[in-house]
Amino acid sequence: MDGKALKKLYANNSSANIAKIFDCSESKINYWLKKYKISKRSISEAMYLKNNPGGDPFKLKFPRNIADAQLFGLGVGLYWGEGNKANKNTVRLGSSDAELLKIFINFLIKFFGIKRRDLKFHLHIFSDIKTKKAKKYWMRELSIKEKQIYKPFVSISGSIGTYRKKSEYGVMTVYYGNTKLRNKLVHLIEQQKNNKPL
Repeated sequence: MDGKALKKLYANNSSANIAKIFDCSESKINYWLKKYKISKRSISEAMYLKNNPGGDPFKLKFPRNIADAQLFGLGVGLYWGEGNKANKNTVRLGSSDAELLKIFINFLIKFFGIKRRDLKFHLHIFSDIKTKKAKKYWMRELSIKEKQIYKPFVSISGSIGTYRKKSEYGVMTVYYGNTKLRNKLVHLIEQQKNNKPL
């Protein structure tokens, strides 16, 4: 088996899939991978490939004009300041401000080419907020469908005063499940921290 051909094939296929292609055992494919010193993927990398057999579902596109640069800067800044970076597999950002979420969603769509329909949302509301009314508000403001929203999390209302007034429709978190996209955003933040060009 040719090493270059195997490396190219392994870039988008698992060893199990390659074994099926050549009608041989997976252990034989692993032997050839080792022989040609082709590094095996980690379990997480293998799972990523399995979930994205066609390659990354996004592609980073850098801004080409001032208006794009402003949106790009806002998007990275919002994830830097408001995003949940602790989760390694998902891009997450929550807010009670619909306009802020619109900017971040537009950033993801414009510069990473993701589809709005692939976004998921989670609504956190207080018990004195009507769930149906809150969901309708967010669906209208963010141009999303009800099926994209997970079951709302409801907290018991207490003496939270001003915060409840600010969160008339609760706090909405936008989710996009992709490890590499999450890592790409973190990398962009690190570049900014170190004053390196994008």
